Amino acid sequence: MNENLQGVNMSRTMRRMNRHKMHPRRYITGFDGIRTLAVLGVIIYHLMPASLQGGYLGVPIFFVVSGYLITDILLQEWETHDYIHLWNFYGRRLRRLYPALVAMLLATTAYITLFQRSLLTNIRATVMTNLAYVYNWFEIGHGQSYFDRFNGESPFTHLWSLSIEGQYYLFWPLVVIFLLLVFKKRSRIFVIMMVAALASALAMALLYDPANTNRVYYGTDTRMFAILIGSGLAFIWPSRELPQDVNMGNQITLDVLGGGSLIALIIMFFQMSGQSAFTYRGGMLIFTILSGILVATVAHPASHMNRLLTNPVFTYIGQRSYGIYLYQFPVMIFYETKVHNIGNHPLVNSLIEVALILLVTELSYRFIENPMRHYDYGQLFTDIRDFFRAPHFNRVTGTMASLATVLFVITAVGFVQQPSKAASNKKTTLQTTIDKNTQAAKKKNAAALKRQKAAAQASAASQQVAADKMKTKQAYDKLTDPQKKVASDYGLKPQVVLAMNNTALTAVGDSVLLDVSADLQQVIPGTTVQGKVGRQVTDVPGIIAALKSQGQLAHNVLVNIGTNGTVTGPQADQVVQAIGSDHQIFWVTAHVPTQSWQNQVNNQINATGKKYANVHVIDWYGEALNQSTWFASDNVHPNATGNRYLTALIANQIAKVNNN
Repeated sequence: MNENLQGVNMSRTMRRMNRHKMHPRRYITGFDGIRTLAVLGVIIYHLMPASLQGGYLGVPIFFVVSGYLITDILLQEWETHDYIHLWNFYGRRLRRLYPALVAMLLATTAYITLFQRSLLTNIRATVMTNLAYVYNWFEIGHGQSYFDRFNGESPFTHLWSLSIEGQYYLFWPLVVIFLLLVFKKRSRIFVIMMVAALASALAMALLYDPANTNRVYYGTDTRMFAILIGSGLAFIWPSRELPQDVNMGNQITLDVLGGGSLIALIIMFFQMSGQSAFTYRGGMLIFTILSGILVATVAHPASHMNRLLTNPVFTYIGQRSYGIYLYQFPVMIFYETKVHNIGNHPLVNSLIEVALILLVTELSYRFIENPMRHYDYGQLFTDIRDFFRAPHFNRVTGTMASLATVLFVITAVGFVQQPSKAASNKKTTLQTTIDKNTQAAKKKNAAALKRQKAAAQASAASQQVAADKMKTKQAYDKLTDPQKKVASDYGLKPQVVLAMNNTALTAVGDSVLLDVSADLQQVIPGTTVQGKVGRQVTDVPGIIAALKSQGQLAHNVLVNIGTNGTVTGPQADQVVQAIGSDHQIFWVTAHVPTQSWQNQVNNQINATGKKYANVHVIDWYGEALNQSTWFASDNVHPNATGNRYLTALIANQIAKVNNN
């Protein structure tokens, strides 16, 4: 009996050894190239979103690669040993991911505590949810839009994706074991996983809300399809079992599919906006399927794609892609807080930021990630005991221990000093002003609509022409006392003041418009203001359509968009076409030197002005250049002085156009 059992066990062992010899584990170097593609997309998008509006799609590529590799490893272990050693798997994942994450959280929180205390709001919950890998769900309820690049970005926002991967690593081995035991056939499991991936993509499409993308962008359920596609691929395309020799036709097919998918992914990097409905209603799924095709062709030893994506630079970046992704946002946000001319020199500043990111990543890779990955944690308590018995430091360990202690203490201070809810809700002077102006503008909008109708009936255009042709003294004599004050306060000719008194204007814009709205409605009483903090250009066509349907779109339309993000040619065309050629459009250039997209936005506004006869550029950027005393502390929103200059610029331009 015992001999029979021993024979069976030896037979199983031999089969496992034979399987392992027949299909040795492969390190696929081209995956470093794919990781490089993904991390470059994300970095360039964060640094210069105008240059690569779809760069955020690097994250689904990471998900596909992770899903494929992790599942492939689990299946190899199952195939070799007939079981999956869960604790070994979890240990490897923690050793790989946790040390750098903890270091980043400590260093970033310590920096915030010392130098940028406005970001201490919710710091305890932010750190703890990241350590527990549930930060993405915290972001849904407490975070801002991933695409709101202006309004106080958090240095932790990008960590949402690491939480999804952490949740995946926790549950996926158990799911794999269940699937293998219950369904057995890998082809059947693949079908089940593709159905689950489609369900996830469908959830993204159904839950998509253009007013708030947080739910679908950060949600585990709505983003899981990328990981499922990569994981499903591993069941039918295991890296150890792919033949090295295939006929020429199959090799060409692999190369065409791989090359075609790579080209398509790069094109989508440039074309697919994160604020487009198409992105969430099929676009991201298409991108992810193409990523799966690329992964499959790179994994196949008979394809040339692996060699194409293998070189020393890609290997270096790919091996450090986790650290690069981890440290990018803190470096960018802290740097851009201190440097106020990002928009005037975007390329130079971007290169400096990349250099800083690579420096921090390299230090982390050498002194944290690699040492901790290879450390035997089973010796931890023994090492601690031995250290206390005979303390000894070398230069490296002493420095690291001292630095870790300091960061931990400062982080603890930050935790204690986290603002209370009441203090967190306390608004800055600028926020208070914008809120006050928002409420005032809403109240004045009704009166402005009445003035617009009256101006239309009185043939405002002819009155403006008459006012423009008046002599200055004659026009001044016609001014009421309040109008004389307006002329004096804003440096306007009496003719312009009279013309603006009979001008109907619809103003659509972001927080800068709200900031200037009180002055604008003072000088142009017939102005209705449709402003919102954080507004993007993609919001404007819908607003215009709603105003048109209500008969509330004035002949003159002021557009003040560009503070919060890029404006592409097609987006600008959509705004102009939504307003219509029978309206005069006045588009204000952006003064946002703290952001890299400033010049791109203004170049696009100027190009749109040249393209359409009814689009007139109001060059606030040129007018305000080097006028730092016109702005609040953020150097973006005008102060009382700046609002007067901006209002005068708008009034003069409208008067000039309407009186030609």
